[in-house]
Amino acid sequence: MTVLVTGSAGFIGNALALRLLESGETVVGLDNVSPYYDVLLKEARLARLTAHKGFSEVRIALENRDAVLELFRGHRFSLVLHMAAQAGVRYSLENPWAYTQSNIGGFLNILEGCRQQGIPHLVFASSSSVYGANSKLPFSVHDPVDHPISLYAATKRANELMAHAYSHLYRIPSTGVRFFTVYGPWGRPDMAPILFARAILAGEPISVFNHGRMRRDFTYIDDAVEAVMRVAARPPAPQELRSEWPSDPARSQAPFRLYNIGNHQPVELDRFIALLERALGRSAIRHGVPAPAADVVSTFADVSELEQDTGLHPSTSIEEGIVRFVDWYRDFYRSS
Repeated sequence: MTVLVTGSAGFIGNALALRLLESGETVVGLDNVSPYYDVLLKEARLARLTAHKGFSEVRIALENRDAVLELFRGHRFSLVLHMAAQAGVRYSLENPWAYTQSNIGGFLNILEGCRQQGIPHLVFASSSSVYGANSKLPFSVHDPVDHPISLYAATKRANELMAHAYSHLYRIPSTGVRFFTVYGPWGRPDMAPILFARAILAGEPISVFNHGRMRRDFTYIDDAVEAVMRVAARPPAPQELRSEWPSDPARSQAPFRLYNIGNHQPVELDRFIALLERALGRSAIRHGVPAPAADVVSTFADVSELEQDTGLHPSTSIEEGIVRFVDWYRDFYRSS
């Protein structure tokens, strides 16, 4: 099997590519190694892949239509795992154009490549942020998602709608996976685990949003990868329309599905920091601040659809995940 993994220098895309390579698959990794965050970390991730003979790297931007379509024409991909995007909720307030160029225009290029080459299955990264201002917990894929509170969330919801349109028009089996705060070794340095660990070890204050009363459904990277692999092995088939479906965002006649990828165990920010302090052996200097306007207060994944269809219930505890993360953090940043 030859698999295209976009975002192969990114956190989740890199972990997926490594899993595929270790399973003996051939992987083509697409990434432009954007300087949005530490390029040295991205290069170190890529080094894990280039050590495998089944890996080939392509450095192009998603929004480069000609290059993306040429890539599709040059291979017969059995599966496309589209994990690349302009990430970050808060950065979308500073540079909104980056999100429309990469997450909208770039995703259209991926969809067109899939259409032109008849790709058997497209799995694409969405986000828990699509639930926006929803207050009913846990978040279900059957809930309406019409009130995003950040441009990033709006682009991710747009991706779902675009993929559904292509699934309907061209019968491309497509699966959207809504990730809930994925963390762990090799994680993004713009997210809380690395931001907090670096500050705590340096004796610097950390900004604690909503004074520690935010909750996140932290999902360990290995659980997220296992979920995507199981979903990728199940291309969705067209479904028979039922009368109760028109108002359900997760039901369609098209070969299209949505899944939440979460731990189903939301953790308060205060507890997360306490666990990080214990693993690091240092106390944090906390500075309570209001929650940013683009951040939701709580996330909580209903993973019943994932469990029903794949038999998987992500289960790595936050206690275990934090220890593994800290072990990696100390080792990586000591050596680099």
